[in-house]
Amino acid sequence: MFNTLKNWFTEGIPIDDWAESFTEWTKESFAVLFEPIKEHLGNFMEWFSEDVLMLIPESVFIIIVAVLAFILSGRKLGLTVFSIVGLWLISNLGFWEQLMSTVTLVLIASILSVIIGVPIGILMSKSKTTEAIIKPILDFMQTMPAFVYLIPAVAFFGIGMVPGVFASLIFATPPTVRFTNLGIREVSKELVEASEAFGSTGMQKLLKVELPMAKTTIMAGINQTVMLALSMVVIASMIGAPGLGKEVLTALQRSDVGTGFVAGLGIVILAIIIDRFTQSVNKKA
Repeated sequence: MFNTLKNWFTEGIPIDDWAESFTEWTKESFAVLFEPIKEHLGNFMEWFSEDVLMLIPESVFIIIVAVLAFILSGRKLGLTVFSIVGLWLISNLGFWEQLMSTVTLVLIASILSVIIGVPIGILMSKSKTTEAIIKPILDFMQTMPAFVYLIPAVAFFGIGMVPGVFASLIFATPPTVRFTNLGIREVSKELVEASEAFGSTGMQKLLKVELPMAKTTIMAGINQTVMLALSMVVIASMIGAPGLGKEVLTALQRSDVGTGFVAGLGIVILAIIIDRFTQSVNKKA
């Protein structure tokens, strides 16, 4: 024991070796879980991108998005016109297939983040002990550079869209968890006590009082989650994730300013449309 401590002081603590050993152990121990996820989720995302989204004619897809924009914006033309012009521009520039791959990655990562994040946020709101345990983990997830998430993603799932979703999931989940916890904790205690006085069970109190009253705050967290998932598009392209991010990365490697700018413009247009959509849903909520 003394010799070990002495070596740590003289040669440095071997944290890198520990991390590598832990990663290898996790990969080998949970291979039975990682392999099906890699295969089935990868096949599903490929099917959704190529056999669902790509089968929809570009003009029909643009019309659908425009109609949704018109409804969600309260029948205002600003978002509708921007959606039509922006999506048409991406199509005109020849990046429609890459756009659909990006939409698939962001959509799947966001849905998984919400499915995981909301229950964890509910648990945090119900227990101070759980909150004290999970908060440092969320801090770690949010402060760790996004590029670092690519290391375990590649180790567990190889390259492609699945590790891109995994990295996006880790990076984008914390806002949903935090805002769900915050929203439920901010619900009026008088309302909660009134529901208890009427004999509501814990589940009824959660579903009929706390979640409905906290939905605006929760939707704000979901909005942040979606935007963070989209921000991982370019980074995820470094491990083989297809989409507009891959075009930006390729252009960077070739010093192709024009192509990189156009692909980046496509990401910006998509980000604005998604952001306005989620904000509009939040306002309606």
